[in-house]
Amino acid sequence: MTTQGTTERRAAGHAPSHARAGTPGGRGRAVVYGAVGVLGELLITLGVLLLGFLVWQLWWTDVEGDRAQAEIVRELDFVEPPPAAVEDEGPLVAEPRRDEPPAPAAEPAHAETLATLQVPRWTGEPERPISQGTDRPTVLDVLGIGHYPGTAMPGGVGNFALAGHRVTFGKPFNRIEELQIGDPLVVRTADTWYVYRVTSSEVVLPKDVRVIAPVPNEPGVEPTERFITLTTCHPMFSARERFIVHGVLDYWAPVSSGTPAELLGAA
Repeated sequence: MTTQGTTERRAAGHAPSHARAGTPGGRGRAVVYGAVGVLGELLITLGVLLLGFLVWQLWWTDVEGDRAQAEIVRELDFVEPPPAAVEDEGPLVAEPRRDEPPAPAAEPAHAETLATLQVPRWTGEPERPISQGTDRPTVLDVLGIGHYPGTAMPGGVGNFALAGHRVTFGKPFNRIEELQIGDPLVVRTADTWYVYRVTSSEVVLPKDVRVIAPVPNEPGVEPTERFITLTTCHPMFSARERFIVHGVLDYWAPVSSGTPAELLGAA
């Protein structure tokens, strides 16, 4: 009886569930489930790759950038400040000079390091190299701070204009918004310190190149002062605008005479 009933049900089209998988509807569902599984695996893989890219972009490039820039500074053939005159005394403090500074050097070749920058306000930040040029592949991504070609050299009359990353690749200008009016910006060349003071800051569009004019924001005006301008992207993680800091030279001093008081915490 039971065998006969089962046979009749099969004959009537009531096939077992495993048999129904071979029907058009069953095959369709299998294809859909398979596609969903593949899509899920692709999304997981994409997520892992994206996470890896973010780790590389936001962390590892800083590790590599800091290491490379520190090595550049160590290898510079610059005059070293003299040691303490008397044992157990602190380093010699350079005497500020406000007379005519030395004639600035000629612009170096592209990607050549010409100076360094130290900012006392940025406690814990290292001395950063400044190299010729502002393109990303050969300067900003690999050397640190870039010098806009055609702008003044350190200590020269006009605008010593610099660019640097705010995030990634060592992010030398990451803390630019912390700067306040009067803060020192200490530039060191092979044999001379140049101590600039912050005078203003602003946010502009990328097209506003007037900020690096010889007289900042006054294109066509003949400069009589010695300016410095720092430029970087704004806001953080965006290139929509530029954050700009301007300064003017306060004093200069030979490196052989000592270290600026601003770097020794004495000013």
